Amino acid sequence: MSNKINDLTTNVAAGRPSAVTPVRDTVTGGGNAAPAPATGEVHITDTAAQLASLEQSLRDSPAVDSAKVAQLSSAIEQGTYQVNSEHVATQLMQMERALAGLGKKDK
Repeated sequence: MSNKINDLTTNVAAGRPSAVTPVRDTVTGGGNAAPAPATGEVHITDTAAQLASLEQSLRDSPAVDSAKVAQLSSAIEQGTYQVNSEHVATQLMQMERALAGLGKKDK
């Protein structure tokens, strides 16, 4: 029995191991299509470089600032915690602008 899967032909007979044979390149009429040789050159976009830098910064910083968590928990328990809505809105807009700018640089 012969099956073609992903440009390979398999010949399977009962009780025998299968043999895998590459299929001939039908577009060029030549032998098996070989992948282009690697040039060894890698090009990283500005966005990818920024993301790599951010990733490294995140790795270097602790996941949780325990002192800040304790401070905020205490303020909430005492009823003294206040949200500065203007600061929150400003920071959200700054983050939105930064994220929107990432997609435009590489185009």
